[in-house]
Amino acid sequence: MVERPFCLTLLGGFRLLAGGEQLAVSSGSERLLAFLAISRRTVPRSVMATTLWPDAPEKRAQANLRSALARLDGVGRRMLDVGTTEIGLGPETGVDFDEARALAQHLLDRTAELGESEVGTRSVEVLSDGLLPGWYEEWVLAAADEWHQLRLHALEALSAIFVRQGRFAEAVTAASVAAHAEPLRESACAALIEAHLAEGNQAEALRHFQLYERNLHTELGLQPTPRLCELVADLRARRER
Repeated sequence: MVERPFCLTLLGGFRLLAGGEQLAVSSGSERLLAFLAISRRTVPRSVMATTLWPDAPEKRAQANLRSALARLDGVGRRMLDVGTTEIGLGPETGVDFDEARALAQHLLDRTAELGESEVGTRSVEVLSDGLLPGWYEEWVLAAADEWHQLRLHALEALSAIFVRQGRFAEAVTAASVAAHAEPLRESACAALIEAHLAEGNQAEALRHFQLYERNLHTELGLQPTPRLCELVADLRARRER
């Protein structure tokens, strides 16, 4: 992440950092800052109030917003651009979610030229965490689901890049993170099988296919698609001889 005086961490949990030190803020202020970070723009006060306190009457929601702003100390207020009608994050505030999302989108852009820093174990780590786990507000869940899908696609793409570069251990790691995050996701299983096959680990490839096949049938009563079966068709045929 680009070094800035202030940093909001949303992946894996909420943290507010100033000069590298973590600051404690109230739950209302946490949600205010997280909402602005996810929105990536200035937001009308009325929209913020009704979104963050949807069950409160409008005047009560507006009062809650003013209270959350007031509870932010001098450092917290310096992170914000507070206008009479709108509020946004200031330019000195970095957000890990912004950079993770940009990384994922870059990995998925087939026309992009990827640098060494983007194709490495650090990228796997960045893509490993969900957005604000344990938060169940509707505005968080919508953004978290979108990020979940984006990061899984990016991990699968990163695994394929590692395979092409002959970096098989890293390919297996990236695909494994995706498969662990969504065990019934066939594209993640396919990425993991392809990584094992590229490294010559036939037994591992077949084992993961069988595990996926069993879980898919147990959980959903479904069978793997012909595309996935084709990846291990030769291995299954030889085993059955």
